[in-house]
Amino acid sequence: MTGSEASPSFRLAYVPGVTPTKWVRIWNERLPDVPLTLLQVSTAEAFGVLRDGGADAGLVRLPVDGTDLSAIPLYTETTVVVIPKDHVVAAVDEVTTGDLADEVVLHPLDDTLGWERPPGEPAFERPATTADAIELVAAGIGLLVVPQSLARLHHRKDLTYRPVTDAPESRVALSWPQDATTDLVEDFIGIVRGRTVNSSRGRAKPPEEKKPQQKPKRPGTGKPTARTPRGGSSGGGKNTKSGGKAGKPRRRS
Repeated sequence: MTGSEASPSFRLAYVPGVTPTKWVRIWNERLPDVPLTLLQVSTAEAFGVLRDGGADAGLVRLPVDGTDLSAIPLYTETTVVVIPKDHVVAAVDEVTTGDLADEVVLHPLDDTLGWERPPGEPAFERPATTADAIELVAAGIGLLVVPQSLARLHHRKDLTYRPVTDAPESRVALSWPQDATTDLVEDFIGIVRGRTVNSSRGRAKPPEEKKPQQKPKRPGTGKPTARTPRGGSSGGGKNTKSGGKAGKPRRRS
């Protein structure tokens, strides 16, 4: 390797709540010689990091600007409302946005659900981040509606959550710059799409299989070999019928 050649590596950005562990494990199994570096970024800065070349690909939340970024939707998250454990909503299994109409519902500036109109009563001001909003929920200031992964990420012993059946849902996707669809990006696409290592569309290939060895030909003279007739012999011995034994002559009666 010359000094101008850099060792191959792959940089993967991911937003809060997304857990890339499974895909990273598969990457390390298939491409052990190519280190994968994780870069946690906020939802707001994720697309800028991809455009500026700070990461090769990213696990982000939709929507994605399709003018210069490609995206593959991966999964949709359940939306939940985060509440104090002693709140009345904690007594039910799930709620609707209508059930929150009389509650103060916090709407942080980094909201990921894209509400047309958030449910409930608005707070006096919007928290800067989801983490700030969680602190306000714990203080009894209001409730918070978020993707379930963010509720788990900011788990507190004094808080719990319940599904909101009619709220918008957050979708997680793999995204990368359209003009930088490298071989390594294709490898990661194959992993998140569940392709096997033998898939014809995946770039990473299994170790080369050994070709079966050809059986050596039997040595010969090239001349046809005379066959011994059935029931006979190739020499000049006594002739027998149907392979029977030669014996004494039969006695006449």
